Amino acid sequence: MFEALIGGAMIGIAVSFMLIANGRVTGISGITSGLLNLVKHDIGWRIAFLLGLFSGGATLMALNPELFALASHTSNYDYLLAGLLVGFGTVLGSGCTSGHGVCGISRLSKRSIASTLIFILFGMISVLFFKMLRGSL
Repeated sequence: MFEALIGGAMIGIAVSFMLIANGRVTGISGITSGLLNLVKHDIGWRIAFLLGLFSGGATLMALNPELFALASHTSNYDYLLAGLLVGFGTVLGSGCTSGHGVCGISRLSKRSIASTLIFILFGMISVLFFKMLRGSL
């Protein structure tokens, strides 16, 4: 329980720092897609941010690999499909769960609140659909 509280506080501090220091919302899809623009003064912090995400995950995996053990028997094709659907959804929703869910809701953005509710609803529908499809419901 305390780990979730500490993690949530750390995320809140990090996104607040990003907003204060860069004047930007911490949306992973926006940060990643911004690399495609190739504006020289805007690339460095984006690369550093993404490297921090990957190196943080790699460090955690090295220190505590059992946290990354998959409990499901999901195929790589399912992960590929899920990734494509998430990518399509971030374009359709003009942002991702980190941008809308963490940053938008904290700013009381009506669009972000609606988007986050839709993300959650369709996540639940997707789980239900795939469980029914596999006969595991």
